Amino acid sequence: MLNIQEKPDGVTIECYVTPRAVKSKIKGERNGALAVALAAPPVDGRANHALIEFIADILSVPRSSISIIRGETSRTKLLFIKGVPTEKLLHILKTMSI
Repeated sequence: MLNIQEKPDGVTIECYVTPRAVKSKIKGERNGALAVALAAPPVDGRANHALIEFIADILSVPRSSISIIRGETSRTKLLFIKGVPTEKLLHILKTMSI
């Protein structure tokens, strides 16, 4: 089960990132974290920017509403997504077969 926590103005979700993948995609769940493969390399924050852009596109929210709370230099990251209720996040992930 994904580690998603409801906050007053959004949600937090833990992500496990695999950089330098052939294609950016959601891979599933890994130890409570959303497993995400990213085509971007882990150099100069490119993978972090790619993660924010990828999640923003999936959820149809502005990139400015997503921030990395913890794990900027780690594969395991905690994201805060402003303005997205847990139900919407789970519904979108469910339609992607997560």
